[in-house]
Amino acid sequence: MNGVLTAPVAQSSLSDDEKLCCIMKKLTMEELGRLSVPQFREAKKMPVAIVLDNVRSLHNVGSVFRTADAFRCERLFLTGITGTPPHREIHKTALGATESVAWEYVEKPEEAVGKLKQDGYKIVIVEQTTVSTPLNQFAPDVSEKICLVFGNEVNGVSEPVIDLADLALEIPQSGTKHSLNISVCAGIVCWELFRRGG
Repeated sequence: MNGVLTAPVAQSSLSDDEKLCCIMKKLTMEELGRLSVPQFREAKKMPVAIVLDNVRSLHNVGSVFRTADAFRCERLFLTGITGTPPHREIHKTALGATESVAWEYVEKPEEAVGKLKQDGYKIVIVEQTTVSTPLNQFAPDVSEKICLVFGNEVNGVSEPVIDLADLALEIPQSGTKHSLNISVCAGIVCWELFRRGG
């Protein structure tokens, strides 16, 4: 029956959770209402630019493309040693988002960030610093243009970019590592901005 779970049990004898289970089904691609690439390019975007500062993993790069697509971020800047499309390893995780998300390569991350700062973006590095703001306490103006900078998997955000930052954000954690994979981190931060009205 089109992927819908059914059970030969009287509905009145089921709990609310059991009733939900009996009517739950996965959505088809058509039901998801996905935008085409041309529609995405024309759609209103969240006023967020993302800068990848010397991110070495091509899988991380592809994942950030996919996150930028999911939350309709304006654009993505790939800098330093960060790989660029087209590349098979990026495509594995981007799943076509390199076609929908506007991106460009800039050799020096501080040049990309400096230009965005001149264009009126608030520069927000995602980094553990002596003055980092916990993400759950970050309250940006929803009309404010934000540049999120995610750094290298080992060395983090580069010092010349830290010098340009208006704010440092940190995701509160309570485990032994106190670090997250950059693609996971980007997903959390972008979702939080999107959830707050992006």
